[in-house]
Amino acid sequence: MKLLLVGATTGYQTRSFADEAARLGHELVLATDRCHVLDDPWSDQAIPLRFEDPTGAAEALAAGPRVDGIVAVGDRPALIAALAAERMGLRYNAPESVRAAGDKFLARERFRAAELNVPAFERVPLTEPPVWTRFPCVLKPIGLSASRGVIRANDPKELAAAFQRIQAILGPDGRYLLIEDFIEGREFALEGILMGGRLRVLSLFDKPDPMDGPFFEETIYVTPSRETAETQRSILEATGRAVRALGLTEGAVHAEMRVNARGVWMLEVAARPIGGLCARVLPGLEELILRHAAGEDVSAFPMSTDAAGVMMIPIPREGIFVDVCGLDDARSIAGIEDVIITAKPGYRLIPLPEGASYLGFIFARGASPGAAERALRESHARLRFEISTTLPVV
Repeated sequence: MKLLLVGATTGYQTRSFADEAARLGHELVLATDRCHVLDDPWSDQAIPLRFEDPTGAAEALAAGPRVDGIVAVGDRPALIAALAAERMGLRYNAPESVRAAGDKFLARERFRAAELNVPAFERVPLTEPPVWTRFPCVLKPIGLSASRGVIRANDPKELAAAFQRIQAILGPDGRYLLIEDFIEGREFALEGILMGGRLRVLSLFDKPDPMDGPFFEETIYVTPSRETAETQRSILEATGRAVRALGLTEGAVHAEMRVNARGVWMLEVAARPIGGLCARVLPGLEELILRHAAGEDVSAFPMSTDAAGVMMIPIPREGIFVDVCGLDDARSIAGIEDVIITAKPGYRLIPLPEGASYLGFIFARGASPGAAERALRESHARLRFEISTTLPVV
């Protein structure tokens, strides 16, 4: 079986999928965002794509080798995969559904049409400051992910500052942002897979840290959820309605939502799996996605139900990463599977809302979700990061 994987050149998941495909005996064709001039700079025979030109990238894939299935890792790769699958006659999500999932304004419109809980919202041009009278509110770039550029404003002064900050993040090519009422409540994430429009929930994550702004950096995911059965049913029902509203039908989905006394409020449903190294918290995820892409029935594919968690280690301040101390102590905590520092010495650290990365990841398993969460917090407390305001002298 020959499968096509569209993903970032340096993405952790790209390598994980390649390893899993080899184990399953599938031939994997890679298509990544790399230099199209150099001759195979990464020595993986991948098809070079320009992610900023999804139509051109899809045409390049359609003109390439014939494949039996397609997988995408990331938001922009998902749209390219959808456009390519349409041209190649492969089973995948329709391009318009993926485009809506990756556009916060279009998604809000579809959620509202499906009578889901939706805050008051408006798409505003980046050419002039917005007029908004309800506070607190949240400003969001239309197409960015991982909370990049998402800022809460509590009054007109903060609104103006947030608007200018997002203008700087998006640069001259930015056209719009979304402004909406702030949604109070607890936040959750759901990982699932679609099979002919049927949603199979693989995991529901609690996000135990409050996410009330001014920025919305994600830190800890813990599964299984500790919420009541009624709340979990409401989340699953709302996610299913949101998926149908967007028109998604195939492959991995990663959904995020808030829950308060008024019910479930969908924040997004992305047409892709959970990002980066976080996928390691769900062993078997890559295998399940590849088997689905190959046409197998994965409705009964076994997934771990053990209590587990991951911490995306936040960047405390801007600067140059020098070193980390306490790794051995952090890894010695009972329940900790691994501590992986992805920042490299000399790497410039940029926190949210401008940044789009983490210092690293901590993974834990325990007898209960609470035990996994405690292990993550204790492990993180053992780490000491040296961050300089200037480049180190060599």
